[in-house]
Amino acid sequence: METLQHYNSRWRSIRIMYLTMFFSSVGFSIVIMSVWPYLQQVDKTADASFLGWIIAAYSIGQMIASPFFGVWSNYRPRRESLVVSTSISVAANCLYAYVHLPASHNKYYMVVARALVGFGAGNVAVVRSYVAGATSLTERTGAMANTSACQAVGFILGPVLQTLFTLIGEKGVTWKIIKLQVNMYTAPVLFGALLGIINIVLIFAVFREHRVDDAGRPYRSINFETEENDEAGEDSQESVDLVAVVSANILFFVILFIFAVFETIATPLTMDMYSWTRKQAVFINGLILGAIGIESVFAFLGVKILSKKTGERAILYGGLVIILIGFFILLPWGNKLPNIQWEEIKNNSITTTAFTGSLASFWRVQMPPPSNNITEATGCPIVQSWCLHTPVINLGQYITADILIGLGYPICNVMSYTLYSKILGPRPQGIYMGWLTACGSGARILGPVFVSQLYTHLGPRWAFSLICGIVVLSLLLLEVVYKRLVAFSVRYGRLQEQSC
Repeated sequence: METLQHYNSRWRSIRIMYLTMFFSSVGFSIVIMSVWPYLQQVDKTADASFLGWIIAAYSIGQMIASPFFGVWSNYRPRRESLVVSTSISVAANCLYAYVHLPASHNKYYMVVARALVGFGAGNVAVVRSYVAGATSLTERTGAMANTSACQAVGFILGPVLQTLFTLIGEKGVTWKIIKLQVNMYTAPVLFGALLGIINIVLIFAVFREHRVDDAGRPYRSINFETEENDEAGEDSQESVDLVAVVSANILFFVILFIFAVFETIATPLTMDMYSWTRKQAVFINGLILGAIGIESVFAFLGVKILSKKTGERAILYGGLVIILIGFFILLPWGNKLPNIQWEEIKNNSITTTAFTGSLASFWRVQMPPPSNNITEATGCPIVQSWCLHTPVINLGQYITADILIGLGYPICNVMSYTLYSKILGPRPQGIYMGWLTACGSGARILGPVFVSQLYTHLGPRWAFSLICGIVVLSLLLLEVVYKRLVAFSVRYGRLQEQSC
């Protein structure tokens, strides 16, 4: 039987994993709102389509690293992979703060920095496999839900911290001795590096490795080795439902893809639709996501209670429906067109044949720009031809969609991870969690690239319509595999299915 000392040590270590997941998520999202204006500042040759590659670089690094760290954690002490991966993230964040120094090709240095941050973030597979192995079957649902909640809250609250750093301004202060500029763009990544250092200290000081079986009895080995326990031998003879595993990966891919699209498009969309400056877009979107972060906390509390009555599958289905409604509301409606950005209009060379919109849009473009002292061009760039015929997305639409998507995402995130952990059962899950993390990283690679290219060339109507179609297909897939998404112990008759 487990002693009280072992139990307390085990849960202290699990809570360190919660913090590790939270810090990793904050490191990703804390710069999301400011990447685009920072990119415009450090490299004038970068366009909106390149933004997708900047965002995707993080996920490329994580996709490569997750299976690697997952296998490492199955056969070696997890402290090794956790410390190495976090150290890589700290160094990469420092590199990001210096991308303004080179005389050229700054945008490529930014890609490298974000890719290395993502590589370090591959440790989320280690975190999830440890939590799964260090909890009994009755504890696992709550622990995995808490892990997912920490990750989701980190994703959402990161932009809130970015909002606070906007108070420093674009100029900020310069530490000349080490040529470091501390401004609204670099301060967030330096803060992320500080969180990484704190995380490493906690891993050395507090974290101890534990592994228990389904009943909560400690295993002799913390890694993937043959156990003397009869239950472990029985587990090895029973296979995981691969259809359920693959389906869970696909659904998780869609969920992360959708949220990556949502985060990536927020700043360019609001700058185009509402003529916000770079600073306004970063600040206001940060406030909106901060409110969504508070909303998500209540969503997590509600989900943990509701799952005991309806089960994870039904809640996952409901979360996808909420996201679908959110993106449908975000579709452009009405007749009002966005303001045109004047910076691209030169020498009166634009003629009436260049316009496919209404006569009103023609006169709006031909009018001389208002005289003011604003040096930053605002509005929808005329090089995006859809600006001339696509209606404005009203601010009320945008905020309503934010609320719904911000509610649906954490629900789906928590439920998908909880179901996945149950499907896999009590065996070490490092490799499986590595593949799931890689799958989510792939979604965050394709999501930003997809939306930045589609948004730039075809506009929000096409981009959000396709997202709605993807969500509908995901709901159909969930209907097909609904009865197979059950816990490992339920599948083999060890436990009776309750409501999952």
